[in-house]
Amino acid sequence: MPTPQRALVIIDVQQDYFGGPLEIQYPPHAESVPRIAAAIDAANAAGVPVVAVQHSMGAGAPVFDPEQPGFQLHPEVEARRTGAWKSIVKGYGSVYAGTGLADWLRARGVDTVTLIGYMTNNCVLASAVEAEGLGFSTEVLSDATGAVNLANEAGSVDAQTVHTTLMTLLNSNWAGVGTTSAWTAALGAGEPLVGSDLGTSAVVGAQRAAE
Repeated sequence: MPTPQRALVIIDVQQDYFGGPLEIQYPPHAESVPRIAAAIDAANAAGVPVVAVQHSMGAGAPVFDPEQPGFQLHPEVEARRTGAWKSIVKGYGSVYAGTGLADWLRARGVDTVTLIGYMTNNCVLASAVEAEGLGFSTEVLSDATGAVNLANEAGSVDAQTVHTTLMTLLNSNWAGVGTTSAWTAALGAGEPLVGSDLGTSAVVGAQRAAE
């Protein structure tokens, strides 16, 4: 198996996710932020390209207003920034939509994108799915991402169920999912995080449902 040519993409670890209705609930941000920091430290030490992404809804928006403190990156991320990082501001869920990121990655020979940050149920999901059509392999760090509780006309679901369900879904087709420590070990070994596949996941799921 060839050595992955990675980039680490830090999605929207912005202050608006640390209070108010968008506060990350699972894993709790008190747990995910240290894992995010550890992934950044490992990437910086290994010379892996790092991309810091921030979401903007425009001036005057209730959240992700680029003129307000909530738009800023968490201090644990900002403190690790180097001059080699690429910074992106996006307006869609996917980190690739309208940002030119795919071309930037290809120019650097990147074939594998590792996603950390928020939210599992929006931008992480959207980015992992779009990457398939763009030709990138995706890795998602399960303890360096996070979700919120959701409720609408279709139903309601707690953040833990959202997160664990989406990790299982992503690992079945769109990404290799693992912990930060597993990813750091894979990085050192020059190996990818290996996911499952849809067929195997469906077979095992059917077997467990029948037990």
